[in-house]
Amino acid sequence: MAIIVTFDLPGAGQELYDTVIERVTAGRGFTRFADLPNPGLVSHAAGPIDGGFRVTEVWESAEALETHAKTFAPILTALGHPDLQPTIIPAHNVVVR
Repeated sequence: MAIIVTFDLPGAGQELYDTVIERVTAGRGFTRFADLPNPGLVSHAAGPIDGGFRVTEVWESAEALETHAKTFAPILTALGHPDLQPTIIPAHNVVVR
């Protein structure tokens, strides 16, 4: 079952986001799903919010997210955000272009 995941990064900005993307993709950047080391991402959007930065994603399954978390969680910890707790809800409907 697809899931919707929202990460709020209080006190963070685009610089942290860009650093995480650079490290997750080994410097390749992220302009298509194939840039990520783990499959299962359906959609990804990121942008500023009051007092921080937000990333919202849709994953094919909780298992796909868990696999990807093994890649990005250590990076966030190394960058000073070890306790990031995303909001995860089941997706009722997902429409992509």
